[in-house]
Amino acid sequence: MPNAADNATECRAAAGGNSAALLHLLGCDLPALRQWVEQHGHQRYRADQIAEWLFARGADTFAAMTNLSKALRAWLDEHAIIYRSHVARESQAGDGTRKLLLSWPDDTSVETVWIPDGRRNTACVSSQVGCPVGCRFCASGLGGFQRNLTAGEIVEQALRVRRLIESGEPGSTAGRLTNVVMMGMGEPLANYAAVIAAIRIINAPWGLGIGARKITLSTVGLPKQIRRLAQEDLQINLALSLHASNDELRRTLIPWDKTPIAELLGACAEYFAGTGREVTLEYVLLAGVNDQPQHARELGHLARRLRCNVNLLRYNVVPGLPYDRPSSDAAFDFQRRLRAEGINAHVRSSRGRDIDAACGQLRRAAEHQ
Repeated sequence: MPNAADNATECRAAAGGNSAALLHLLGCDLPALRQWVEQHGHQRYRADQIAEWLFARGADTFAAMTNLSKALRAWLDEHAIIYRSHVARESQAGDGTRKLLLSWPDDTSVETVWIPDGRRNTACVSSQVGCPVGCRFCASGLGGFQRNLTAGEIVEQALRVRRLIESGEPGSTAGRLTNVVMMGMGEPLANYAAVIAAIRIINAPWGLGIGARKITLSTVGLPKQIRRLAQEDLQINLALSLHASNDELRRTLIPWDKTPIAELLGACAEYFAGTGREVTLEYVLLAGVNDQPQHARELGHLARRLRCNVNLLRYNVVPGLPYDRPSSDAAFDFQRRLRAEGINAHVRSSRGRDIDAACGQLRRAAEHQ
């Protein structure tokens, strides 16, 4: 069962009188928000009204909350904040993919991406500033790890994307936010409490109302946390960033994680047993490194141990790193070999290549200007 102490930690700290700073309301679950409002002499139902304005109506100022008294709105202005970030940079690809660089008050920044695909609109959000993992082929970890994001900062990213979708600006749609993937900067399971708190707010009917099966968490591993996640009573999708077909190659590409692949797959099998949700194995194809026939055979052998599907992604080249993107023919040949092994494998299309949409590239470009 979920641990209540893990939920909306920043709002609970404020409700307990432990925070002198402005309370970031987007990190509050509804019970904690009610407690905070009551402790400061306001009626409990006001919290429900505030939550409706924040999440259902998308208010970005307290002045917009017109069914609250002027006195309450003034008090909220003094004690709380809605959006903490500002959009420092934005880029849009020819395929509609839109990437935001969000800057926080402490001068750190993260990337958030809107990926439109027909009637599906996905927000790809970050969980940390930088990344501690340092995959050899990824831009996210090149600047090192700076800090964890709070639950409110994670939720804020999804709301930023929703506002874009519904804004009526060029490139926006008449649709709605349908999916959230935790595949941006950082390792979500290394920021476990804040990530779970954010997912619950994104999923809650009083929150963003995104169905659990429309939420995906991508992790490089961390078997203990995967097993813990299986006990959270959340039907979210789990994606394992595998990227290698054997332990030696994985240690070369992801030296931070020395967990044997067999142990990772065992934890994923427990996740499937506890949730009934198939696991996805994410595999970035690096030309001449992990895309050879023997790698397909090894990956097929691994995938057969687990109720899973395999997503193959052609590498988006990062300037300065010694890896290349395989050809389409090479990627589809790798897929054919997996399917011959009985594996449900797909080659995923690359989105936003004309704006260097690989994770971490916009932030890195901004830092080098």
